[in-house]
Amino acid sequence: MLRLGALAALALGWAAAWLWGRGFDPRAWLWGEAGAVWSAAELSRHTGTEEGAGLYLAVLGQVFDVQRGRKHYGPGGAYSFFAGKDASRAFATGDFTPAGLVDDISGLSPSELLTIQNWLAFYTKNYVPIGKVAGRFYHGDGTPTEVLQKAQAVMEEGQKAQAEEEEKKKQFPPCNSEWSSAGGSRVWCSKQSGGIARDWTGVPRKLYEPGSRRSHCVCVKVEGPSPGQPPASPVQTRRDLDNPNLQEYEGCHPLSDWCAVQD
Repeated sequence: MLRLGALAALALGWAAAWLWGRGFDPRAWLWGEAGAVWSAAELSRHTGTEEGAGLYLAVLGQVFDVQRGRKHYGPGGAYSFFAGKDASRAFATGDFTPAGLVDDISGLSPSELLTIQNWLAFYTKNYVPIGKVAGRFYHGDGTPTEVLQKAQAVMEEGQKAQAEEEEKKKQFPPCNSEWSSAGGSRVWCSKQSGGIARDWTGVPRKLYEPGSRRSHCVCVKVEGPSPGQPPASPVQTRRDLDNPNLQEYEGCHPLSDWCAVQD
């Protein structure tokens, strides 16, 4: 029995060595997504350059095996600078210098944090998550740090604001616009303007944000309820046109779907 056990252990050792030799860390298979907690020093070995070492990177403390993307992340690849480290900040700033390839996300705006979150979603979808790296975002036992919890709270608020902005765009899609030296500026509405596909065209109006003197051109639905609202009575059909934050363009017909803007 002991001899069989020794042979089994030896076979497992050979199998592990074979896997390491092909850039696969057996811990990813044995422990799964949440099992392994790496130190920064351990992670730094996995750049695809050392014999037997895998090819890993981390985003917001989560470690991914990116061996399948070796042509991008391996030695000589366009994104090889991401390998073996958590360079979360660079995913938002685009600073790929040593000073920018760090996990410090302090001072980033909510939209920049959302950009990092989008990259995290990308790696989660396309690569194998194999654990976490202890440090800024996770403790040694794999639990999130206060830094990560605060960042997640900001990202959640950013997602809500983003969703509200998308709803606002559905109600008031941006206009198409063009400028020429001969004809000046022109704005117009279509069923695709602002990148918002819909079954109505609308008319151009200036939309002012409350408390601001600046405006931008939006398309306003002429008849019927606002997008996403229940059917309206005839009294409500001008609800959007009568919005106090909207203003007609001077010199343009109020129901025309285009307008030559006076600069």
